[in-house]
This record gives sequence, C-alpha cells and structure tokens, in this order.
Amino acid sequence: MIRIVIADDHEIVRAGLKQIIADDSDMEVAGESNNGENLIELVKKNEYDVVLLDLKMSGLSGIEAIKYIKAMKPELPIIVLSMHAEDQYAVRTIKAGASGYLTKETAAENLVNAIRKVVSGGKYISSTLAETLADTLAGGGTTRPHESLTDREFQVMCMIASGKTVSEIASELFLSVKTISTYRQRLLEKMNMKNNSELTHYVIKNNLLDM
Repeated sequence: MIRIVIADDHEIVRAGLKQIIADDSDMEVAGESNNGENLIELVKKNEYDVVLLDLKMSGLSGIEAIKYIKAMKPELPIIVLSMHAEDQYAVRTIKAGASGYLTKETAAENLVNAIRKVVSGGKYISSTLAETLADTLAGGGTTRPHESLTDREFQVMCMIASGKTVSEIASELFLSVKTISTYRQRLLEKMNMKNNSELTHYVIKNNLLDM
C-alpha cells in the first residue's frame, strides 16, 4: 500500500486529491496537513511513501518544507502541486529536492501516474521542464532577474508584491522586521530596482503570484 500525506491549506483541494487517490486500491491518504509546520511534524512521527505538497501555504513555504523533509528523510519523494505553470517555479522546487511538479489543473489526469513514478524512484517532470533543467545545469539558457534570488528572497519579494508590509511579512515568517528589511534591500539590489512598486510590477508581469 502506498501511504500518502497531503499538505494543502485549502480543504476543498485536499478533498479533491483524496477522491482521485481513492480510485486506486493500492493507495491511501495516511495524513493531512494545512500548513508546512504541521507537515514537518507528521513526517517526523510517521512513515509515508510520498508527500503531496502545495507550493504556497501560510507560514513555512513549500520550498522550505521540501528542504526540511529532505534533511530528515532524504529518500522520501515529494510531488509539488502548484497553481503556477512550470516555467515559474518548477526548476526552483526540483533543485530544492522535489521529485515531481504538477500544476493543479493537470492533477486529475496525471496525479496517480506521478505518484507511481516517484515512488519507484523516478522523477515526474515534463519534457519541457527536463530541457529547462538541462540548460540550467549546463549554464545555458536565458536567466531572468528573479532566478538569481535565494528561496527566502524570492518568497519575500512575492509577499511584498502581494501587498504585505515588512511588519506583516516578519510576523508571518516568524522573523524580525530588521531581517525582512535586509532581505528586501538585498533583493532590490539583485533585481536592480529602487522600490516596492517596481518589484510589484515585475512580479505581476511575470505571473509569479498565485491567481
């Protein structure tokens, strides 16, 4: 039996994923979480065969959750589920340690195959993403400004673009206002931008926010 844990902060999404999985007699949802912190605790205490992880949750980000899980249990495969097209987030998640990337739009038709693929030790990625990864590893391809950011800088950038203040971001990420201000200044320098308005315009233009 393939034991699956689902982490998504939307109950209706978790219900839909469970319904898809329920159609296969050799799979079961053995755990659920609506945030990254709780997911980490579940993985610590229980044995699962695969993690289905929503990329965007409050608190601990999907990228951070991947890193924590891989540090604890390197062999546990993780499939990332996202509203974003592959070209926006997939390379970042695969490099962090995920074994697969699925958009939520395609989950109904591809989820079961993706689970079987990663549980058997493979990677579930599209041919387009495979080419992008190959270009990235080879140092080729076109690098966009946000691709130079660290995962935390990228997260802070998106939160700023969503309208959150430095204080709100600090509270949500359990960091000091000074630390968030440092991240903001650093990412502005890397992006060669002067203010939040320029950042927000860039993020929206490149479809980096959840729709």
